[in-house]
Amino acid sequence: MPVIMILRLKADATALERFTDANPGLMEGISAAGQAVGATRHTFAAAGDEVLVIDEWPDEATFQKFFDSQTEIPRVMQEAGAQGPPEITFYRKLDVPGQF
Repeated sequence: MPVIMILRLKADATALERFTDANPGLMEGISAAGQAVGATRHTFAAAGDEVLVIDEWPDEATFQKFFDSQTEIPRVMQEAGAQGPPEITFYRKLDVPGQF
């Protein structure tokens, strides 16, 4: 069953954008690896000192296996000034009319 994964991280969104703008190939590589194992949606958002990563995955286990195998994600979080480990929450995707 598809899940929506939300990763919350205390970090500096401006530092994240600066780093990712300077390293687009790194970010595209991480995204491509996620897509290759089943991710169907991926985006970032921020407010204040919080950065969110919002993904859609086939299931929690697929995301966790991907996340645990990635050596570059900790670097991205460090460059964004992460303050501690991320908080990861999974939500069951609902199938309701009117979604887009």
